[in-house]
Amino acid sequence: MKLLLRFFGFLFAAGSILFLAGVAAAAFVIWDFSRDLPDYTQLKNYEPPVMTRIHAADGTLLAEYAKERRLYLPIQAVPKLVTNAFVAAEDKNFYTHPGIDVEGIMRAGLSYIENYGSNRHPQGASTITQQVAKNFLLNNQVSFTRKIKEALLALRIERTYSKDKILELYLNEIYLGFGAYGVAAASLLYFDKSVHELTIAEAAYLAALPKGPNNYNPFRHHDEAVARRNYVIDRMVEDGYISAAAGEDAKKQPLDVTVRPPDAHSYAAEYFTEEVRRYIVDNYGEKKLYEGGLSVRTTLDPKLQILARKTMVNGLVNFDESQGYRGPITRIDISGDWGLKLADVKSLDDIQPWRMAVVLAVNDQSARIGLQPGRDPGGNVLKDRDVGNVPLEGVKWARPAKGPAKPVLRVSQVLSPGDVIYVEPLGNEPGQYQLRQVPEISGAMVVMDPHTGRVLAMVGGFSFDESQFNRATQALRQPGSAFKPIVYAAALDNGYTPSSIVLDAPIEIDMGPGGGIWKPVNYGGKFYGPSTLRFGLEQSRNVMTVRLAQDIGMPLIAEYAKRFGVYDNLPPYLSYALGAGETTVLRMVTAYSMIDNGGWRVTPTLIDRIQDRYGHTIYKHDTRECIGCNAKSWHDQPEPTLIDHREQVIDPMTDYQITSLMEGVVQRGTASVVRQVGKPIAGKTGTTNDDKDVWFIGFSPDIVCGVYMGYDKPREIARNATGGHLAAPIVRDFLKVALADKPPIPFRVPPGIKLIRVDAKTGMRAVAGDPHVILEAFKPGTAPPDSESVIGTETANGVPMPVSAPISPDADRAIVRGSTGGLY
Repeated sequence: MKLLLRFFGFLFAAGSILFLAGVAAAAFVIWDFSRDLPDYTQLKNYEPPVMTRIHAADGTLLAEYAKERRLYLPIQAVPKLVTNAFVAAEDKNFYTHPGIDVEGIMRAGLSYIENYGSNRHPQGASTITQQVAKNFLLNNQVSFTRKIKEALLALRIERTYSKDKILELYLNEIYLGFGAYGVAAASLLYFDKSVHELTIAEAAYLAALPKGPNNYNPFRHHDEAVARRNYVIDRMVEDGYISAAAGEDAKKQPLDVTVRPPDAHSYAAEYFTEEVRRYIVDNYGEKKLYEGGLSVRTTLDPKLQILARKTMVNGLVNFDESQGYRGPITRIDISGDWGLKLADVKSLDDIQPWRMAVVLAVNDQSARIGLQPGRDPGGNVLKDRDVGNVPLEGVKWARPAKGPAKPVLRVSQVLSPGDVIYVEPLGNEPGQYQLRQVPEISGAMVVMDPHTGRVLAMVGGFSFDESQFNRATQALRQPGSAFKPIVYAAALDNGYTPSSIVLDAPIEIDMGPGGGIWKPVNYGGKFYGPSTLRFGLEQSRNVMTVRLAQDIGMPLIAEYAKRFGVYDNLPPYLSYALGAGETTVLRMVTAYSMIDNGGWRVTPTLIDRIQDRYGHTIYKHDTRECIGCNAKSWHDQPEPTLIDHREQVIDPMTDYQITSLMEGVVQRGTASVVRQVGKPIAGKTGTTNDDKDVWFIGFSPDIVCGVYMGYDKPREIARNATGGHLAAPIVRDFLKVALADKPPIPFRVPPGIKLIRVDAKTGMRAVAGDPHVILEAFKPGTAPPDSESVIGTETANGVPMPVSAPISPDADRAIVRGSTGGLY
């Protein structure tokens, strides 16, 4: 008995020693691993990278920018259905364990020992808290060392943070495939829904993804994805989160996933959003854009943007097709599966409703075409093969671009089997298409609110997918006669009237030693003799503008060009009065906005407001001061007032005079095609030397629209191409629709202006029987002339000089470049 007692005593002592040694060893291991554990308290101030979202003026989403697509949601904003799905799938004992699941760890350890050396991936049993520790504070290395650190951190995290905080960190950090991090971004990406709209089946699928988003890709591994989703649904039923009947119903639902691409195609606003992106990068840096979670409210009006895109593209395409058909994009072998070969040809994906197609068969009356098949989100070519028909009507325009202009009498004249082309639906008849080609000519359009400088729409070219170069903001081109209103505004602001007479007759300007003689000419080569300023602007008379610029001096014009923001430093040469300097469409539209709004300075902007991730406003465009807007309650105090500190860049009466002259451009001048809008419209055409660029900028009292057309590598557009024939019709088509439901509001007449009936030809006061009478605007102290006093008839010692006599360059205080004659 004593021996037995001694034996058990020995066992007890040995066991105690071993136990104490084990405790000591464990304490040492914990102490050793704890020495270099990351600081888990940083989770308190965790700010994950959050994507920036760009919104239109009406709040619709335009674009998202992120390295990790994430929208941070506090746990209070995550529905119970979603949290329950993830807890059931990942950690059923989450709400009861202290941070680690001992049984799971032992199971994972045994699995690791069994599979050691087999290259099989070890089984994981991490709790949600351990995954938080790994994702935030450790790495993905598979080792006992990391597991021990993970467990230690999990225990400490559990003691420091609530279960809800841990779950909030987890649900916002996990990667769920296709670049989406966190449940909010994944919900939008996979189902185009907020988390509050998810069904049981959809929430279960998202909860299935943390185990391996690629393994449960809904397109490449559809069956595995459905099986994993159903497994999660079963766990939700087992844990009592949903009823068995609801679970069975959810498992019957198809896995209906449509990955939503975050882009601006739906509003044809790629150029606009790229300009916004550049602004944010330039002013706040790339990190703020891609990780800062900014909310950007832009000025874009989606309806006007779609209209601007449509009218601009129609204008470019109509002109390009008038120049003839240049042939197919490429050719492919149509034997076998033509769809796979056609799918490999790069097509522009932002020119809907155009589609790429291949000609399969052709005869005299029609061509049979195969349309380019799409791809699923996994990149696989779809199996469907859609076909259509191009009738003779759809190729009538396609005469050869080179050689004699022969009429198209047969489809076979234009198309051949194997030709890869673009087509567009023809009329409303299904399966019928017309031939299209990507235009060589390009251009830009800017639509602006003249009172605020807000850019309502912007088109920077035919296709952003083809070229990201924004011709509205980056292309420096000569505006030609579209600059003349600035010259005339400078004259009207310095003593001239709309009835002032300027000589329209040949002029020669001595360029100085070795410079030769410059002879500016009018479009068409005609001269009309003494003419009013109104006639000079309405009919875009070059020689009159040169004489006017010579009379008031180019330094004054340069000052006004800077005031209006067209040029920063205009060289003081007479040719620049005809628009020889280079500027952008955005600058020109901004200048016309200042004319439109009564002469107030506006700063162009694409952004109304930027807020940081916490909702604090860090930028806003409206700088007006509101007196009384911060009152907490109403006590019969005066109504709040807005104080506008903007600069008046030109006298309001001068501004109305130049607006009236530009109204005449539309009513009687070079932009008469715009009269078809049927509302009060003012504007000015522009055509540059050798017909390389054409412009028209038009405005009503509340909207400005400017259009430029030209080749990216400047060359003649076409013989006798003008802004009135090419650019003005685009603006007309835009304003017709944009103003369709607006009343015909006349331009506001400022106080002090006198409207006097004058003879439109002579500018003198009208008398009974005058056939062409108009109302002309005069400032106080001015009136129609009683006799002609002609600017441009020089004298020498009291003797009139011939109007074609050379004029010294000293008369303009500058040397005039001689290579710019013919800016119309």
